[in-house]
Amino acid sequence: MLTTFVGGTTGAVENGLGLEMGSLMDTAKEGEFFEWMRSVRRRIHEYPELAFDEHKTSQTIRSELDSLDIEYSWPVAKTGVLATIGSGKQPWFSLRADMDALPIQELVEWEHKSKYNGKMHACGHDAHVTMLLGAARLLQNKRDELKGTVKLVFQPGEEGHAGAYHVLKEGALDDSQAIFGLHVAPEMLTGTVGSKPGPLLAGAARFSAVIQGKGGHAASPHLGRDPVLAASLAILALQQIVSRETDPLEARVVTVGFIEAGQAANVIPETVKFGGTLRSVTTEGLLYLQKRIRQFDEIKVIEMQAAVHQCSATIDFMEGKLMSYPATVNDEVLYEHAKSIGEVLLGQPNVHLIPATMAAEDFSFYSQKMPAAFFMIGIKNETLKYSGMPLHSPFFVLDEEVLPIGAALHAAVAISYLESHAVERH
Repeated sequence: MLTTFVGGTTGAVENGLGLEMGSLMDTAKEGEFFEWMRSVRRRIHEYPELAFDEHKTSQTIRSELDSLDIEYSWPVAKTGVLATIGSGKQPWFSLRADMDALPIQELVEWEHKSKYNGKMHACGHDAHVTMLLGAARLLQNKRDELKGTVKLVFQPGEEGHAGAYHVLKEGALDDSQAIFGLHVAPEMLTGTVGSKPGPLLAGAARFSAVIQGKGGHAASPHLGRDPVLAASLAILALQQIVSRETDPLEARVVTVGFIEAGQAANVIPETVKFGGTLRSVTTEGLLYLQKRIRQFDEIKVIEMQAAVHQCSATIDFMEGKLMSYPATVNDEVLYEHAKSIGEVLLGQPNVHLIPATMAAEDFSFYSQKMPAAFFMIGIKNETLKYSGMPLHSPFFVLDEEVLPIGAALHAAVAISYLESHAVERH
């Protein structure tokens, strides 16, 4: 009998829950099951594809779902796949994995190194897909026992392209009551998971600015209008939005990551281009940062600094190409539910309360639509070379022992959610 989450609160965990959850983990760790997952992960790793170009990855997912006799819809948000397991009736619970890779040249030499030059699964999305396929197999084995329906969201375009937004825009999850997701964490040991209630990841936006001056010889600055000086002071002024306009207890970031000017030391260039990222742990905070930079604000930080130096400025938030991401906020009740399941599967000492970070994730769009819980799952194994290298590193590696853990956790969270909500309806 499953009694967690009944009545909207976390209840006692009965022995039956522990036995069933343990059975999922045991199954996922069996030799044939584990080797299948490892093979799938390595195939996906060898052929990394960028946002909305995940055609081969999508085909791999569909082939595995076909072999498991699992129904799915395709395409969703161009290359995504939406699988369905269970009764087809409420409650509906969703599990999500992102599919896309990064434009990074892999520098780890191993048998299954990326075969695509300049592309790499450096953020673990190959493992995310594999863990969700593992969960699909576990859930399919119990399909006749499920007290509702599980949606498996294989989502494209997480890396800067807001794939989650497009999945939701197409109405793919309109009937879903809640959603759960995992992301690998290279700083956490394999066998551990972590998260926190409330804000977990920052909202983020990008911007670029062009300051137009008047070029000339460096020996005669009075005859020109120096955009380098204007840009320098504009960048300093941006930092004061955080240091002097933000509550010190609220985390916000303005980082300028690039600046492009002239090519000669003795020439004042016509223009300077610079850009970066804005981040806040609240969506409201992100909107404030954007407002202070946008040209229609009463006091336009970049434009005013340019004007002081007799230059002009234009600002681009690139919203047509790279949507801003809202903050990822964990629903407190769903977080407690997933935490309790993690404690059953892994032991209480291996489920950690972790701090919020200023990284961003498009899982945030789901958290705006429905109760959502996002957890980090450890992949660090100090016996592996390069283990612990950060996400987005060309030396990123992961411990494949995480695959059955993630598969079992996905399945267990979904099964127990359906069971408890089915109980609520009686």
